[in-house]
Order: sequence, then C-alpha cells, then structure tokens
Amino acid sequence: MLIAIFADIHANREALDACLAHARNAQAERFVFLGDLVGYGADPAYVVDIAMEMQARGALVIKGNHDEATVGDANGMNVYARIALEWTREELSQTHKDFLTHLPLSFEEGEVLYVHSEASRPASWIYVMSAPDADRSMDATEQRVTFCGHVHRPQLYHRVGNKPSVLFQPTPGMAIPLARSHKWQAVLGSVGQPRDDIASAAYALYDDVRGVITFHRVAYDIERAARKIKAAGLPQILSARLFIGR
Repeated sequence: MLIAIFADIHANREALDACLAHARNAQAERFVFLGDLVGYGADPAYVVDIAMEMQARGALVIKGNHDEATVGDANGMNVYARIALEWTREELSQTHKDFLTHLPLSFEEGEVLYVHSEASRPASWIYVMSAPDADRSMDATEQRVTFCGHVHRPQLYHRVGNKPSVLFQPTPGMAIPLARSHKWQAVLGSVGQPRDDIASAAYALYDDVRGVITFHRVAYDIERAARKIKAAGLPQILSARLFIGR
C-alpha cells in the first residue's frame, strides 16, 4: 500500500492542498497526519476539517505539541507561537477542539510506529536532531520503522544491531529502500512551515509492501498563504519565514 505521510501542516491551507493533490496524483491509498495541524498559519479550521473528514474515511491522525497547546497550556512556546495559538483558539469550534483533544500521541501499525516527536517520551516533545536522538527513539520501540515530524527538516537515520545510527540526508524524489536488516527513524519535513532553507512544502510517500520511502517537495502558493497570515493580524515573521524556509 502506498501511504502519504504529512507532518507539521501548521494551518497552511495552500501547502496542504498542494501536497494532497501531489499524493493523490501518485495514487496514494492511505493518509497519515503526524501532528501539528494548527499553529502559525491562517487556516486552522480548514486544516482540522480536512483531518476530521479524512480520519472518518480511514486516515490516521496523531497529536502534535501545537495541537495539544491549542486545547491546553501554551507554556514553553515562544512568543510568536503563543500569539498564534491564542488566535487559533478563537478560530476553532468546540468540535475542532474536541477532535484535537482526543488524538493519540502515537500509533503502532505492523512494523511501523507513527509519532509526532519520538518514541521514548512522545508527550515530552523531544526533537530528533542527531544520531543519539534517533538512537534513543529507536531503543524505545520494537517497531522497525518510526515516522515522526516536529523538526521541520527531512532526515533519515538507520542502524544495524547495536551500532550507532547513521544519518542519510534524503534527496527529494529519490526512492530509498528501507533494508529489513536495519532499523529506521524517518523524520518528515514540514508541510506548512519548512525550516531547512527550502520554501516548498515537504511530505513523504511510503510503500509498505516494497519497503521504500520517497521524500517529496511540492511547490505551493506561498504568497497567498503569507497574505492571509498578515490579514489575520498574526506576527509578520510567520509570513516572512515561509518565503525562505526557516
């Protein structure tokens, strides 16, 4: 089955629509959302509506830290995130908030673990930024492949046995076989707010029969997304950063 995996949409309607269209054109059969549906962007209700509709048709939706902070406590967030979350709360209905509240922190399916941050402490929102981070996550699960987001930069770690993890920097559009002799930590890039100096939206396709992952970058209407952030009265940095992928 070809699985489309999205992380860190951050209320960016234009980026989500572009990635969904790309995945459907590639004949994706299953859809997974790895959290942070909301935060930063100007279309939280739209994005949550899409996630709700797709979950009703079989999609998997995981909770991210911005999703949790929207319905709970935003302590620990930077000032721009807190401003965006306060605005987001006013934009969401109680139905949206109930949906976010009840999302799972992780989900196991076959040989795969889906989680927003990493496997050792999903509720602590730890970033996978290095090989030791990836090792800690892989040590915490029996699953052979872990998919996560949170970092906003695509990365792929692998290891054999008890050896330290090795980072492989994926090239967009390149099909990467996930050897069965290895354990894998795939860090998805961000759909709605990339931070790897590339402005285009990021997501991945995983063929669970062939054991192959392909990271993708998708162009979208950044100017429209940025204009809506400004029109909402959100901090201008949240619109400006879309153009530079930071």
